[in-house]
Amino acid sequence: MTTPTPLHWKLVIDAADPHAQADFWAAALHYEPEDNSALVQQLLEMGALPAAATVDFHGRPAFRDLMAVRHPDDPYDKDRGTGLGRRLLFQRVPEPKTTKNRLHLDLHPGPDHRDAEVERLTTLGASVLRRVTEPAGTWVVMTDPEGNEFCVA
Repeated sequence: MTTPTPLHWKLVIDAADPHAQADFWAAALHYEPEDNSALVQQLLEMGALPAAATVDFHGRPAFRDLMAVRHPDDPYDKDRGTGLGRRLLFQRVPEPKTTKNRLHLDLHPGPDHRDAEVERLTTLGASVLRRVTEPAGTWVVMTDPEGNEFCVA
C-alpha cells in the first residue's frame, strides 16, 4: 500500500476588501501575496476577463474580487502565480461579518514571544479581543482588520 501524497490546500476567507486582508495576513504570517498579474493580463487580452473585474494591486493587475497569500517556501505555478501549497484566499462578499467565526487561525510564536507578536499584529491593524489564561494554556484572542477572530498562543 502506498502512502497518499499530501493534498495542497487553501483556506478561503470572505472579505469586504480582499486586497487589504491579503496585505494584513501576508505581513502577519510572513507569507507572500500571490502575483497573478501574468494570468490576469492574459485573460484581459483574450477578452475572457473584463477590465472592470481587475484592480491595480501594488503596481500590477490583479483580480478585483480575489487575492491570495502563500507560504514563501511552498511551490507555485510560475505562469499563473498561484501557490501550490499552504494558502489563504480572500474573496469579496457583499455582506458584512455577522457572527463568531466557525474556523480561525492560531498563530504560535511561543510564550516568550507572544506579547511582542501581539504588539506587532496590533501595529498591522489587528485588535486584542481578550486575554485567556486557563489550565490548558495562555493565549490572546485577536481580530483582524475586518473583525475575524484569531488566536496568538
